[in-house]
Amino acid sequence: MSDGQPDPADDTGREAAGDTGDATPTFEAARYPDGSITYPPHPVGPGGEAPVGTVDLRDYTAEVVTWTTSQASPPGVREPNHVAIVEFDVDGEPVRAVGQATTGDLEIGDEVEPVYSEELREPGAGIREPASQSWDGFRFRPTE
Repeated sequence: MSDGQPDPADDTGREAAGDTGDATPTFEAARYPDGSITYPPHPVGPGGEAPVGTVDLRDYTAEVVTWTTSQASPPGVREPNHVAIVEFDVDGEPVRAVGQATTGDLEIGDEVEPVYSEELREPGAGIREPASQSWDGFRFRPTE
């Protein structure tokens, strides 16, 4: 952020929840009767059936499938904006997700973990009332 304050989106883990996950929202994917898993969850899965459960993707690491750096980010999003497509392996089932990366120092095949961020985007930068905007979510950070 340009005001000299720490960037709350530069989370390094589950600090918002005291590293216990208690207050951190889940990174929820849906599991379907045919064994498939989708993120985001959908009311009807690939086999045409309703979900039978959920999977918290915070419990898994993922592999970078591809990534890019956007130099023309939407209002309120840090520039440059690093975005990655990642693939989780959940019990042998692939689950892909798209999201911001914590760094541009990525390569295809790198292992990443989801980290919660209370502010992916500065809510006051849009045209709506800031109080009506919720921009929390998960970013992907390379594992050590």
